[in-house]
Amino acid sequence: MNIAFIGLGTMGAPMATRLLQAGHRLTVHNRTRGREEPLAALGAARAASPAEAAAKAELVFTMVSDTPDVRQVVLGEQGAIHGMASGSVLIDMSTISPAATREIAAQLVERGIEMLDAPVSGGSEGAKQGTLSIMVGGQAEVLARVRPALEALGKTITLVGPIGSGQVTKAINQVIIAGTYAAVAEGMTLGLAAGIDLEAAQQALASGAAGSWVLTQRAGNMIQNRYPLGFRVRLHLKDLGIAREAARELGVPIPVAGYVEQLEVGLIKRGYGDEDVSAIARAVREAAGLT
Repeated sequence: MNIAFIGLGTMGAPMATRLLQAGHRLTVHNRTRGREEPLAALGAARAASPAEAAAKAELVFTMVSDTPDVRQVVLGEQGAIHGMASGSVLIDMSTISPAATREIAAQLVERGIEMLDAPVSGGSEGAKQGTLSIMVGGQAEVLARVRPALEALGKTITLVGPIGSGQVTKAINQVIIAGTYAAVAEGMTLGLAAGIDLEAAQQALASGAAGSWVLTQRAGNMIQNRYPLGFRVRLHLKDLGIAREAARELGVPIPVAGYVEQLEVGLIKRGYGDEDVSAIARAVREAAGLT
């Protein structure tokens, strides 16, 4: 397929690489143009704007940081909408507002352009390995058309409802992992205070009812008190804001997410916003007097 990929950050760059490796013809664009160079070295074409990237594409992916960024790269003066042809498809894999997603889709439909919202879970590891879980909102027939491209990116591709439903599902995901990160951080800190062999304890816990992706993949960070980037604290905080907005609209209390939000605000104020989300353990350890 002729594909455009817009947004080459921690997640987008490895995802675009996998599309190239799968044999698709790829044009890339990123606001910081230097990030296009590694993809160009692998064979991708470069474009000076989202509109230029989308001009010959059957399928356009966007993977950027927040709702305003998606609006800009899709609907802005140089947005993809101005290059896309009728009958083409835009897949937004960012994590943004469900309401904004529906608004963007409505404007695309006026030009005969289909849209899927398809946020992901699985972290930078999943992006590199092509094992992401992809939560899709939109029409089944549109998903069927683009599934071969998505299969290069994820091992689980699930249609969860009409446009915007993917973003709602991602909000649920972020609420759940917020609680999981906090619980694992508290558990590891309890073990640290008790002086037990935490690496052995982690292995034992991972094989039981407490097992989770966070325990397996991120407890090591918490034990070592080092938090190399997988998914930034400040981006998870943004995602929790989206989830809390949706929860307020629906009248659903999510107090655990509120607690984690407070921890993350504190971490960002102290300069830890670009660490991995597992840095939540930093706040828990400090509260316990363990640094």
